[in-house]
Parts: sequence; C-alpha cells; structure tokens
Amino acid sequence: MIFNKNLDKNENRHFINVAALLIHAAKIDEDYSNKESEIIKQTLIKIGAKYEDINEILAKGKKIEEDSNQILDFTKEVKKMDNQKKIEIVENLWRIIYSNNEVDIYETSLMRKLAGLLYIDSDVMGNIKTKIKKEYS
Repeated sequence: MIFNKNLDKNENRHFINVAALLIHAAKIDEDYSNKESEIIKQTLIKIGAKYEDINEILAKGKKIEEDSNQILDFTKEVKKMDNQKKIEIVENLWRIIYSNNEVDIYETSLMRKLAGLLYIDSDVMGNIKTKIKKEYS
C-alpha cells in the first residue's frame, strides 16, 4: 500500500490528486471512455484506495481536473511515492493512452512532461511505453 489504509474520507485527497492526473491523461485526447475509467478505478484500488470510496474519489478528481489548468497539482502525490509505485502509475497512464489504440501528440507531450515532473529517466519511460504498447498490439 502506498498510503495508510486508515485514511478517512477527508484524507482521500492523496487518491483524488492521483485520480485527477489519470483523468487528465484520459481526457487529453477528448475521448474519455468507460475502458479508461475502469483502468483508473483499478489503478486507484491497486495503490490503496478503498473500493467503497472510488466513486467519490473519481467525482472529486474529475472536478479538480476540470478546475485546474496545470498538472503540477496532480503530480505532487505521485512524486512522494516510491519508485516502484511511480512506475505503476506511469504504466497505467500509458494503458489509458493506448486503450483506444491511438496515441496523439497531446498524449505524447503529456507523458514527456510527466517524465520530467516525476523524475523518471527517459530510457525507463521508453521501456514502459514499449511494454504497454505490446499489451495493446
């Protein structure tokens, strides 16, 4: 688990910010699908969000994402994670992007920005992208 399982609903902000980042990636191509929403839900559960809180976390994450004009706010919580968990998040960001079998320049640009913001080496980012691309080929 990344975060303490005993977080109360008011402390779900950690998950809300991660959700906002994932939602941002899903919406950047203007095609936010149910498949992407499921990837986001599974990612949040995998990093420790409680199943019963998922809908609330998603709703608040969506609101934050809609009201924000920069991704820096969303990346703060991910930066705090250990490297393995960051990689999981990045893998799932790529899954969201590849889930519609197309990658556009906005999605590629977002992932380049995130590599820098999350301090992920470009070789590591390339390896993750290749791995996830093979899953969808």
